[in-house]
Amino acid sequence: MTVVHVRGVFLPDEAERDAWVVDGRLTFTRPSAEAQTVARGWITPGFVDAHCHVGLAPTGHVPDPVAQAEQAMLDRAAGALLLRDAGSPVDNRTVQDRDDLPRLIRAGRHIARPKRYIKDLGVEVEPDDLVAEVERQVGNGDGWVKLAADWIDREIGDLAPVWPDDKLKAAIGRAHELGARVAAHVFGEDALPGLIAAGIDSIEHGTGLTDDLIAAAKDAGSAVVPTLINIDNFPEIALAGAAKFPRYAAHMRALFATSRERIRSAYEAGVPIYTGTDAGGSLPHGLVRSEILALVGAGIPQAEVLAQASWRGREWLGLPGLVEGAPADLVVYDTDPRRDLAAVMTPRRMILRGAVVA
Repeated sequence: MTVVHVRGVFLPDEAERDAWVVDGRLTFTRPSAEAQTVARGWITPGFVDAHCHVGLAPTGHVPDPVAQAEQAMLDRAAGALLLRDAGSPVDNRTVQDRDDLPRLIRAGRHIARPKRYIKDLGVEVEPDDLVAEVERQVGNGDGWVKLAADWIDREIGDLAPVWPDDKLKAAIGRAHELGARVAAHVFGEDALPGLIAAGIDSIEHGTGLTDDLIAAAKDAGSAVVPTLINIDNFPEIALAGAAKFPRYAAHMRALFATSRERIRSAYEAGVPIYTGTDAGGSLPHGLVRSEILALVGAGIPQAEVLAQASWRGREWLGLPGLVEGAPADLVVYDTDPRRDLAAVMTPRRMILRGAVVA
């Protein structure tokens, strides 16, 4: 049996203590076996990328398990030891079979409507079939379902809701009955009231969150995963569509211009904000630290960003923090990462499932 030892200030409780890793789990009781000290410093759970797409790349689908593992390895190198896959067009379960890759919580495939989302990315159904498809995707995932909830409507030339409110309520309610939570892609304002009223668990992007919608989301217990580094692509998206859909392009520019303000307002109102990169869409994997910097740049206090990017994010997804018996997925820093952003970029040591990986 290999036992490793770490000593440091454990966050969030700020207690300086010794800990040992035995059979992949954390213990604060000294074992009888000899242990090698592998790190000292400030210790947090690994980061969470709560919105990524393993099996998808800016160039298209990635069905090859080796290439999927390479994506997950990039995430691991950035300190993301837990990933929530927010919909993948291919089977990525082989990532879950490897102990050297981040833990992966899957959402099955996106559920979209014909001609109202990225072609070939999701399962496309009409509203009357939404509940049945949610049931199928609950069976294909790990407790999450992903809906494409707004997209450009070519008839009006702008973003518009994809699903009628009554179908959303039935579908999200059915997911909850089956023990699953629902995440929804939504850029604009108009789809949000129906989603929030239906009990949406996770609003992805959320650039349309006006003050009244923020208050409603807080009351409903919805969380937001902003993916700010992906929102930075909005001006380019607007430019590409400006000639054919000028109203849509103007809307996307406006959403981009207010994106930081709206996410900061959501945080200040008490809506939970979690870190997600949208890696695999227009962005490569391994950018969780860039999203952390973007959230801090948006005006959310650094200590709060680090909390939701690590222990709060893990708890939200159903995994414990650094407590007795918890999985040993941790990162050690030379200084307190809640106060020193440079420490986030240069960790001293990473341990995944009890094994030193970096």
